[in-house]
Amino acid sequence: MDENEGAAPSPGFRADQLEGFRIGVTSDRRSEDLIAAFERRGAEVLHAPTIKMAGVEDDGHLEAETRAIIAARPSVLLATTSYGLRRWFEAADAMGVGHELVSVLSAARVLVRGPKARGAVRAAGLDDSGMSERETTASLVDMVLASPVAGTTVAVQLHGATDYAQLARLTDAGASVLTVRPYFWQEHEDRLRVNRLVAAIASGAIDAVTFTSAPAADALLRAAEREGRLEDLLAAFGVATGGREAAAVPVLAAGVGPVTAEPLLEHGIEPVIPERFRMGALIKLVCDELESSRVLRLPTVFGEVLLRGRVAEIGGARVTLSPVSLALFRRLAVAAGAIVPRDRLALAAPEPLDEHGMDVAISRLRQSLPEPKLVETVIKRGYRLAV
Repeated sequence: MDENEGAAPSPGFRADQLEGFRIGVTSDRRSEDLIAAFERRGAEVLHAPTIKMAGVEDDGHLEAETRAIIAARPSVLLATTSYGLRRWFEAADAMGVGHELVSVLSAARVLVRGPKARGAVRAAGLDDSGMSERETTASLVDMVLASPVAGTTVAVQLHGATDYAQLARLTDAGASVLTVRPYFWQEHEDRLRVNRLVAAIASGAIDAVTFTSAPAADALLRAAEREGRLEDLLAAFGVATGGREAAAVPVLAAGVGPVTAEPLLEHGIEPVIPERFRMGALIKLVCDELESSRVLRLPTVFGEVLLRGRVAEIGGARVTLSPVSLALFRRLAVAAGAIVPRDRLALAAPEPLDEHGMDVAISRLRQSLPEPKLVETVIKRGYRLAV
């Protein structure tokens, strides 16, 4: 994968561009290049694939679907993913019906969900009749339903998660729908890594999380719920819940496209999405967002405070803060010298703090800073930074 695929060259690239930031990566397939792109810019990456792509275990099932499509000679083929198409054609060759499949599909109207699917179609020696405007299955179905489909047969190459609502739209319009599922998504077996990512997000130890598929986003949310930390996770992403206050500086959620974003939006999380739904554009967007909105600058009596992720720079001296110290310091920095009541500051911590716990946390924060007096106590009112 070329990290600049689908994105304009970024003249602002620097090896320290993301220094101090931690980024969570939830993808499995082709994650190495995504991770490398962030690490080249100085970020620390926590990789925890939430799902993985798997081939259909019952090859007989895939063969039955393929032979049914060949026999039906569909009028339309909806091609959704490059990987799925390639795997389908390879499996058909292994079944001895590859040439017959291509011959049948050459007479069909082939519509593709995006440029990668178009590339796979053309690599098989076929031509497509158009690409969906929004690169979604719903947009593909819109294209089909722009003309009468009653009495026609539509073949749909499914991606990892079946969109039953879109299949229903076709059948409701009178089409006969045949599907082929060359692969599917399943939960990743390494739950420990996923749980560590959930804990890191909930504790404020992560600055951004990338999502490249809706099932991956959904799997992270389900993992948080399974661990009893869904409210903490949502609060970290900036969603206020009954039990938690939204983070002063939310973790940045970044999705590669609107379909990927749907499970996040359903939970109130508002991810950033690049204008072009490409990995390179996603990388650039994350870099731009972290630099523009996640770097805090504040003039104080001890010099300028610069907070980049976990790294605080005060008057030129740099320190890396623990999750609790970071959460408290970030909340005080956002207040920009205003008093933060003690109880409100306690809510910013990634773990419950009682009276004693708050005293200990403030003490540790002061000890970790180059200038302890930067954090001022306002008797009976709370705390503030000395600006």
